[in-house]
Amino acid sequence: MNYDYKNMFDPLLPSFVNEFNNYLLSIKGKSINTVKAYTYDLTMFLKFIKIYKMTDAYLSNWDEISVKDINIDVIRSLKLQDLIAFVGYTELYRDNSVYARARKIACIKSFFKYLFKVSKEIDKNPAEELESPKIAKRNPTYLNLDESVQLLKSIDGKNKERDKCIITLFLNCGLRLSELCSIDVNMIKDDTISIIGKGNKERTVYLNGACIRAINEYLIIREKEQDKVLSQDKNALFISNKHMRISQRSVERLVKKHIYEAGLDTTKYTPHKLRHTAATLMYKHGGVDIRSLQKILGHENVSTTQIYTHVDDETLREASLSNPLADM
Repeated sequence: MNYDYKNMFDPLLPSFVNEFNNYLLSIKGKSINTVKAYTYDLTMFLKFIKIYKMTDAYLSNWDEISVKDINIDVIRSLKLQDLIAFVGYTELYRDNSVYARARKIACIKSFFKYLFKVSKEIDKNPAEELESPKIAKRNPTYLNLDESVQLLKSIDGKNKERDKCIITLFLNCGLRLSELCSIDVNMIKDDTISIIGKGNKERTVYLNGACIRAINEYLIIREKEQDKVLSQDKNALFISNKHMRISQRSVERLVKKHIYEAGLDTTKYTPHKLRHTAATLMYKHGGVDIRSLQKILGHENVSTTQIYTHVDDETLREASLSNPLADM
C-alpha cells in the first residue's frame, strides 16, 4: 500500500477511494490504522470486482491486478448479489474467518453509504441490505490472578525494567497494543496517563501503585539512554534496543518471550490477551461495574465490554452449591 497519509492520496487507487479515505480521516475522525485496514479491504474488493465483472483475469495473477482503472460507472452497476459473491470469495478462496468477513462487510457498507449519502455518486446503495455473518459469542482468553503474578515475577534480563513496566501497564490498565506504543513521557501526569485510543479519541487512564512504581523504576533506566534516542523519538516512553520508539511487533515478541519464560502457553496469550486479563481481573476481583469498565477500556459501546462479564466454571459451581435446595 502506497497511501500517503499527509496528502491523503494513493496514485494506485481510484479517486473515489482516495476521497472516501479522506472523508474517514478528516470528517469521521478514524485512525490511520482503521483507514489502512479499510484500504486493504477495499482494494481486495475492487480486485475481485475486476475479475468478476470486468475481465477474464485469473486469480493466480491477483497481486498484479490494478484497480486504478475501475471507474464509478462500474461501482454504480453493482448489485447486492455481487457483494454477496465477494463475501463468499473471501470465505472460500481467502479462508477468511467470520471476524475478517464481518470487518470487510462493515467496510463495504461504510463505503457505499458514503458514495450514496455523502458524495452522491451512486443513486442506490446495494450494500444497504448486506448482512453481517453471525458471530458466536466467545469468552475472552485471559490469565487468572495466580498466572498474572507468576508472569510479573518471572520478568528478568537486559530490559527487565522496561519489560516489567510494559506488562504491568497491560495487566493493570487494559491498554491496547497501539495505545501502549504511542505513550509519550509528557502524557504521564502524577497518577494519570492521557491515552489516544481508537478513532483518535483521548481518555484518561488512572495508574495504581504498581504502575507508578514500574514507570518510575523504568524512567531511571530510560533517562540514562536519552542521549542515544533518535531525535524524532526523544519523547517516547518505551524505547527499543535500536534507540527508537518501540514497535508493536517488538512488544508482541517481548510479551511472548516472557510468557514462555513464565511457563505459560505462548499460543494462547498475546498483548491483547493481557488486555483481556486486566478487564477480567478488574471485573471479577475488583468489583468494577460494567460502565466504569467501558470507560477504562475505551469502548465506544457497552456491548463490547459485556464480554468481560463472563463467569468461569468455579463461579458456576459455587452458584449451584448456593442454591437453597442443594441439601434437600
